[in-house]
Amino acid sequence: MTTTFAVVGIHGFGSHHLRELVELTADGLAEVIAVADPRGAEGAENVPPTARAYPDLTALLAAESPDVVIIATPIHTHLPLAVEALRAGSHVLLEKPTTASLAELDELIAVSAETGRSVQVGFQSFGSHALPAIDALIAGGEIGELVGVGGVGTWLRDTRYYARSRWAGRRTLDGVAVVDGAVTNPLAHAVATALRLAGATTTTDVAEVVVDLYHAHDIEADDTSAVRLRTTSGIPVALGLSLTSATQRAPRLIVRGTRGTAELRYTDDVLTVRTPDGERTETFERTSLQRNLVDHITTGAPLVADARDTGAFIRVLEAVRTAPDPTPIAAEFVQWRDDEHGRHPEVADVEVWCERVASEYATFAELGAPWATGPRP
Repeated sequence: MTTTFAVVGIHGFGSHHLRELVELTADGLAEVIAVADPRGAEGAENVPPTARAYPDLTALLAAESPDVVIIATPIHTHLPLAVEALRAGSHVLLEKPTTASLAELDELIAVSAETGRSVQVGFQSFGSHALPAIDALIAGGEIGELVGVGGVGTWLRDTRYYARSRWAGRRTLDGVAVVDGAVTNPLAHAVATALRLAGATTTTDVAEVVVDLYHAHDIEADDTSAVRLRTTSGIPVALGLSLTSATQRAPRLIVRGTRGTAELRYTDDVLTVRTPDGERTETFERTSLQRNLVDHITTGAPLVADARDTGAFIRVLEAVRTAPDPTPIAAEFVQWRDDEHGRHPEVADVEVWCERVASEYATFAELGAPWATGPRP
């Protein structure tokens, strides 16, 4: 059986989804029948020549009946477009973050249940085979009892990143929530995967969320942030996340047990296990979200990134959305660079502070970072 796909938003991350569908098409499992983008298909990458192009989803659905609609559009458009596709009878693969608020997630899940159509969310890291391997390490006692999960993401983004669209780096746009910050978009995989490893997927799995938000770029949203939370089972989770690092490094999640640690570089599925018995490193395969969704539709296989399992992440997004505006980092702690990466800010020692957040389960302010201004012990 061939599953038919339509892709909405093809000039950004939608091109990645189209590339992933090339392999499924070659295997005879998928066919991209249509795309939609207000800019048209000219210049877009990986669009099959047989795919019909439409200016928007409404026009597409008036002429086509795809099994799956992939939505790779700005955050604040996720809910209305997903609802439109679900009500038209299509399953949905929705880019992360799932929605721009907790109320929107509740509405999306309700419409999915009402229509009997599934929603997969674009957390590619959830398809990593390293995640069940870490679960097995804990269940088997190799790293002991789980005591906490830390995360470090130190990337850089230049000024062009925030100039690429009206919604980039915005908390709201035209009165609508956007929530495009480091925690909720570029490094959202770190947060969502850390929660998954801590056993927190639904909204009720999170007991407390504290966010500590700053920015060095001239934006509304956060680009340098700490997240500290506790699951309802009592597991602490903390992440130091920055887009103002001197260099871009692979983000890491550190699962700590009473007997050792499992450290995952989730962007390349590399897992390093350290215990008193020694250290070993293994690289894992990954199941693509597109292939998993096809399996789900045709065989009933469970989704690896079901929208219903992103509630814990959306609890964090909701904390970011409702928090006071991020604090500008004082100029004395920021050095602007012009190099091969473009023009970008570097916050003094941000990598060190992100590491401390992840290892001490505390925010920048609680740790006393010199540029942090939030509540301190």
